[in-house]
Amino acid sequence: MRCPSCNSDNQATAKFCIECGTAFPIPCAKCGFKNPPGAKFCQECGTPLKPSTAPQPVPSQTSPTGREITIADQGLSSERDELPDGERKTVTALFADIKGSMELMEDLDPEEARGIVDPALKLMIGAVQHYGGYVVQSTGDGIFALFGAPVAHEDHPQRALYAALRLQEAARRYSSKLVTDGGNPLEARVGVNTGEVVVRTLATADGRTEYTPIGHTANLASRMQAIAPTGSVAITEQTRRLVEGFFQLKSLGPTRVKGLNEPINVYEVTGLGPLRTRFQRAAGRGLTKFVGREREMETLKHAAELARQGHGQIVAAMAEPGVGKTRLYFEFKAIEGGAETVGPAFQPVNDSLERLSHTMAGRDARPIKWMVLETFSISHDKASAYLPVLDLLHGYFKIASGDDERTRREKIAGRLAMLDPSLEDTRPYLFSLLGIVEGTDPLALMDGQLKKRRTLEAIKRILVRESLNQPLMMIFEDLHWIDEATQEFLNLLADSLGTAKLLLLVNYRPEYSHKWNSKTYYTQLRLDPLGRESADEMLTALLSMPLTRSQTLPLARSDLSLSRNDGGRGEVRVAGEGQGDGAVLAREGADLTALKQLIIDQTEGNPFFMEEMVQVLFDEGALVHNGAAAKLTKPANALKIPPTVQGILAAR
Repeated sequence: MRCPSCNSDNQATAKFCIECGTAFPIPCAKCGFKNPPGAKFCQECGTPLKPSTAPQPVPSQTSPTGREITIADQGLSSERDELPDGERKTVTALFADIKGSMELMEDLDPEEARGIVDPALKLMIGAVQHYGGYVVQSTGDGIFALFGAPVAHEDHPQRALYAALRLQEAARRYSSKLVTDGGNPLEARVGVNTGEVVVRTLATADGRTEYTPIGHTANLASRMQAIAPTGSVAITEQTRRLVEGFFQLKSLGPTRVKGLNEPINVYEVTGLGPLRTRFQRAAGRGLTKFVGREREMETLKHAAELARQGHGQIVAAMAEPGVGKTRLYFEFKAIEGGAETVGPAFQPVNDSLERLSHTMAGRDARPIKWMVLETFSISHDKASAYLPVLDLLHGYFKIASGDDERTRREKIAGRLAMLDPSLEDTRPYLFSLLGIVEGTDPLALMDGQLKKRRTLEAIKRILVRESLNQPLMMIFEDLHWIDEATQEFLNLLADSLGTAKLLLLVNYRPEYSHKWNSKTYYTQLRLDPLGRESADEMLTALLSMPLTRSQTLPLARSDLSLSRNDGGRGEVRVAGEGQGDGAVLAREGADLTALKQLIIDQTEGNPFFMEEMVQVLFDEGALVHNGAAAKLTKPANALKIPPTVQGILAAR
């Protein structure tokens, strides 16, 4: 509970502020109205008030209530029974409140004040639920939400920040409406932190259950909300590490936080960043050596040759998370070469991504080049229809985010005219799907299902016709998150590949299913984790390449280190007296050999998991680089599971 006078944090059951002695209002358990200290009955609804306010049951996920937010490390009330033992999870906690709501409550009639604040709370809850968050508790002027529990999501830090930005945008629109109507503006503050909590499911007296987190993670998120500049989102260093590149961040510098002895780094989220996928983030750090997929590459090359000859093909790569579905297609695309790669592009954020974007335009190009169209589904966009298709169309017609409506209209009309004048009849459907208004809408009175079928048919016709001019490689990533409308489009396209010069590459996790297996031009690749030899080769490369966040440490003259210039033989070089610089003394040191064995055993050959494990060892100083060398500085016999891997494992 935050004191309205001095803004200090107090226990939820406190009657007076521990800092300034201010008496706290008494919230009504029935309607949520905050009554003045000493009141025996609610001024709003007449309900008798208890002298102390014990924590109340968690509110429904659909409507705000008037209770104070509590972190359930205050103990259980007599009306609760704990069900299972606590479970340890990594989550992202979000706190949001309305700045100045207490003053608003004092200056207005209670009913009028609730009529202003409640819609704002509903907007907050809606933003959280849109991205799969769970509203743990709500108060008269704020909410506490979790991402990553009770429903596990591997991208819970990103979801929390997407929700935070959506929440702030909704609050700004609502505030503008209030001002237009002659009222005072409202502004929100949001705080976010990622970390480990112990969560418990609790039974309440009325038979409902609560999902309650215990630990420092939620408390620190609450502190972030308290220090966030009005109208902004503040996050901790722990969250920043997981979302950097996905969002634009501004450092607020070392900040003193109540309850902590030392200042901590705090960041403000200022907008969306250039990255949207885990692969793009990995590319930004530098891609590791590609190993162990020779058979799959040969299958892809064969399918590509058939597609070039006018026998359209579908190839599906199925694998568990982190095994390398996206990397396989990236490497294949680079080998085949592309005349142009279009799709949901991202802006390079460093030299590695700059090189990646150039590589995506083609290398080792063959005489007959491909037009490459690519798009992907994202877990939190599954409920939004057509998003992968929209990304694909924006790329195909070269529509930029800053283009006005006239420019978008001209780009579509111009490309269709150049491709085939007979496709003119597809234009109204494209305009409608892309939200482009052209005078009177000719499709306004059309049946919705008929309009949908004709829209999908129009897109298919354009792509098949394009393949006659130039072989077309289409890549649809992560179909396990696909929306229903995009799935219908893929089904329609899959039925039309017989004579098209079109190679459709899709990938997904084992839980996804489709109906293409019976088609003669369909091939499925099952990607397994790397075998021990390939995994060892990949780890050798990982340990000999500097990673973007790795630490460095000067080595003593007699220290052994793994050289990156050993031709892949895993030899150890030493610069010592009488040896000469770079003299080969022995095979790979026993410590690194044991480390590689341990990582392979722990990750079971999963490439992404191996990368993240190595990164954690560098981040924590267990591994360091000295130029091109790697060295163990402390035992690594108890590897920690990185948060990025924990999210994936929890979501499986």
